[in-house]
Amino acid sequence: MFPFVSLSLSLSLALCLFIPRFSLRTYREHGNPMAAQNLADNGDFHAPSPIAADGDARSALIFLGTGCSSAIPNAMCLIQPSHPPCSVCSQALSIPPEQNPNYRCNTSLLIDYCRSDGNHSYVLIDVGKTFREQVLRWFTRYNIPQVDSIVLTHEHADAVLGLDDIRAVQPYSATNSIDPTPIYVTEYAMQSLAVKFPYLVQKKMKEGQEVRRVAQLDWRIIEESYEKPFVASGIKFVPLPVMHGEDYICLGFLFGEKSRVAYISDVSRFIPSTENVISKGGDGQLDLLILDTLYKNGSHNTHFCLPQTLDAVKRICPKQALLIGMTHEFDHHKDNKYLMEWSRREGIPVQLAHDGLRIPIHL
Repeated sequence: MFPFVSLSLSLSLALCLFIPRFSLRTYREHGNPMAAQNLADNGDFHAPSPIAADGDARSALIFLGTGCSSAIPNAMCLIQPSHPPCSVCSQALSIPPEQNPNYRCNTSLLIDYCRSDGNHSYVLIDVGKTFREQVLRWFTRYNIPQVDSIVLTHEHADAVLGLDDIRAVQPYSATNSIDPTPIYVTEYAMQSLAVKFPYLVQKKMKEGQEVRRVAQLDWRIIEESYEKPFVASGIKFVPLPVMHGEDYICLGFLFGEKSRVAYISDVSRFIPSTENVISKGGDGQLDLLILDTLYKNGSHNTHFCLPQTLDAVKRICPKQALLIGMTHEFDHHKDNKYLMEWSRREGIPVQLAHDGLRIPIHL
């Protein structure tokens, strides 16, 4: 039988007769006891080698956010509640976010990469509107001391509007006399960001302009092609262009030498050449696919919804998949029960990720 992200501690216990469990000891070693308990409550990750080997993987993937652009809870569900109230969003009024897998910030992934010399590098994929909240909650929990590189999928608000707060995770300098953080973006995204954040992009002070402390960024242009990989803080990234609406190309990324991981947060249609790069029947099976899913039913013009997501998972055939980008239509526990049945039927483990999920991995 296949491994899964467990739905709850009770389901984990029920499944342990035939699913090899990933020990919570790893989480206790890499975080505090509260983090370990949180994962026991919300669902810990059942992973085959090489993704995790019961604590010997020193690198990790940390899901800083797994929600849509408006994040969860949806504000309207709280300020103008329906009758009956939204069961997912109303949980935010009674359950602390760190104990609530239905509390979702903007999609973002932190790669904690343990290099061959034992030192760690921290690569951040996307810096959305909820970045500061994610830092306070998950950087502190998992002892993340800095961000060494930033990689952007695109320049929409939920991927970039936290860039101003990057200064909060940089050394303090009133005169901005620090080493800038490398940030990898496409030329199109760069042009857009120069309009959104001109003070983060400009290199020279204008005459008479006062010095103001802002995030220091080293802008590096990448291409929208899987044939043009780049290296950020020791990790090789392969760009994966996908359609995010028929008028817009967004990037996903393939990374990992020991474990092949694809992260695709915003997609409405796969470009055939991109799908071939990450497919079992193409360039090789993924160990983990992290994939967009906005709504439970129907379709959407700029995002996959669950039917399209599951169809893509079947075509790509990864060893396992985790879903991100969910709206309040998804209830973590209830819908993971459905996905567990789907996974048994199709032979591919698929589950919803949640904010704060930490997966030890060999990269």
